[in-house]
Amino acid sequence: MNERLTITALGPHIGAQVTNLDLAKPLSDGQFEQLYHALMRHQVLFLRDQQITPQQQRLLAARFGDLHIHPVYPHADGVDEIIVLDTHQDNPPDNDNWHTDVTFIETPPAVAILAAKRLPESGGDTLWASGIAAYNALSEPFKSLLQGLHAEHDFKKSFQEYKYRKTEEEHQRWQQAVAKHPPVQHPVIRTHPVSGRQALFVNEGFTTRILELSEKESDALLGFLFTHITKPEFQVRWRWQENDMAIWDNRVTQHYANADYYPARRVMHRATVLGDRPF
Repeated sequence: MNERLTITALGPHIGAQVTNLDLAKPLSDGQFEQLYHALMRHQVLFLRDQQITPQQQRLLAARFGDLHIHPVYPHADGVDEIIVLDTHQDNPPDNDNWHTDVTFIETPPAVAILAAKRLPESGGDTLWASGIAAYNALSEPFKSLLQGLHAEHDFKKSFQEYKYRKTEEEHQRWQQAVAKHPPVQHPVIRTHPVSGRQALFVNEGFTTRILELSEKESDALLGFLFTHITKPEFQVRWRWQENDMAIWDNRVTQHYANADYYPARRVMHRATVLGDRPF
């Protein structure tokens, strides 16, 4: 039985397509090792035509580590670890900004796995950007400036109160989530715990300020970094087909879910693997 995966890079900095693998079946150690090394190298992997249930997706994600249960998003029936991102006319998209998932906790996710379950007729691409490529493109004096700086990441920046007032129960759930997730601090430059590569670790979705700087300095620097990180040179763009899957290294990437299809419907299932404390 041939276990060799075919891995085709989609660009010099980020993104690869993987073929010759069925993620609905339990992976052998050899298959998982190849997948893992490809993820460390390419930062985001794409696979076409993966017929996978929420239970199988949870099983796959658990190979990478312990799973996160999201405090706000709904989840698949009986599978709390799989969140359902169901965008439609009565539920506008909220991922159409550049963000790294769940950086508002002390140990932000290491890996995320997204499965396309229902897609609009056209549109709805997702873009990923490499924090490693963005960091490497900076001048040495600018890298020196960023060394040792820390940024605050706040749940409320992306999950604003007014969005969660449709019912009393929803509003209570939001209040509990806020109480449970006070703002946290992470380094502006993050060292990858496996590869040792350095990456920018601030994102427009959750980063509010740089602690060591004045408010104006912080705003100016974050404004530059948010723009810099999202240059097309550091990106890969994926045009979804039904049953596609994406696996990404959340420690060193950001992504943007293009909302051009709205108000058509789009349903995605996500599993999120807990990571370690950024350093």
